[in-house]
Amino acid sequence: MKKDSELVLAPDGSVYHLHLTYDTLADNVMLVGDPGRVDMFKSIFDSVEFEAYNRELHSLTGTYHGTRFTALSTGMGCDNIDIVMTELDVAANIDLSTGDRLPNQRRLNLVRLGTCGGLQPDLPAGSIVASRYAIGLDGVLHYYKHNPEQLEDALAQAFIQHANLPTDVARPYAASCSIALLDRVGKSLHQGITATAPGFYGPQGRDVSIIPRVPDLTERLASFQWQGLKVANLEMETSAIYGLSALMQHNALTVCLVIANRMAGSFINDYHVPMREMIAQVMAGLSD
Repeated sequence: MKKDSELVLAPDGSVYHLHLTYDTLADNVMLVGDPGRVDMFKSIFDSVEFEAYNRELHSLTGTYHGTRFTALSTGMGCDNIDIVMTELDVAANIDLSTGDRLPNQRRLNLVRLGTCGGLQPDLPAGSIVASRYAIGLDGVLHYYKHNPEQLEDALAQAFIQHANLPTDVARPYAASCSIALLDRVGKSLHQGITATAPGFYGPQGRDVSIIPRVPDLTERLASFQWQGLKVANLEMETSAIYGLSALMQHNALTVCLVIANRMAGSFINDYHVPMREMIAQVMAGLSD
């Protein structure tokens, strides 16, 4: 049995932060950053069976066109993703009373539905990108044991040589999406590589308050190519979702709405309608 300090549970016996259990978690999980965005699913679901709140983590389980979904907010950043991914796997695959893994492991479909900054001129604000690969600048995966074949090490090595980042920042890593999920919901979407930063300002090369260490980061990202794919966008969660999914053997995909084009300097701040349309499109693909 795992120590109480390791397998941390809420007073009701659910996982500590998400307040989910095996029974309240669906196999299809829609991950959004904003806890307020989870409310959008109340008008999309045909029925709702479970809801929980804890800090920025808001979960909602229901059905859409006969398929069961959980909508879950993650908050911002890969540090939150480490919590969310671990507790989703615990709720799905660990006996919470003993800490032992269940004999029949559930493989979750995890789809991040978020926003991002576009890095290519053919991705104006309002475009939708499906992430074929993710390059992580965050370092989260370096805290977990893994084999090189679980990640996309050749891609990471090529990016490291190209980007020439300072040697004292986290070593970039790379991971793939689930091709099965990409085939289901991403065929009609722009596909590319997504770069994941450990912050919004300096770590994304924004010069606002303190001078960034790598002011031309977006240019270094945008000029990289791998197997015909360019770095299409920049955001803050996908690399940890893809990397941890690979280690946990879950299916993961990120589909993002471009709300800023970093090269053109454009930005849209009212994206409620296109976000809802994007969510409905992805869920329709998963419920066929």
